[in-house]
Amino acid sequence: MTEQLNTDAIWQRAEIESPCVKLCSIHPETKTCIGCHRTLQEIGMWSRMTPEDRRTIMADLPNRAGALKTRRGGRAARLKA
Repeated sequence: MTEQLNTDAIWQRAEIESPCVKLCSIHPETKTCIGCHRTLQEIGMWSRMTPEDRRTIMADLPNRAGALKTRRGGRAARLKA
C-alpha cells in the first residue's frame, strides 16, 4: 500500500494560523480572495505582520465573507436576465 504525502505540512508555521483555505481566486471587483477574504496586500504582507495585526484581520474576516458577492456568469446569468 502506498503512503500518501501530507501536503498540508508545508502550510504549517509557528505563527498565528493563516486563514487560507487553498481556494485562491481574486474577486475582480473587490480585489479580495474568494477563499480567505483577505486583500492582495494582506496576503502579501501576512508573513511580515505582527501577531496583533493578524488577529485584527482574522477577527474581521467573518464580516467580509458576508459582504462578498460572487459573480455569476455564463448561462446562469443569461437565464436570469
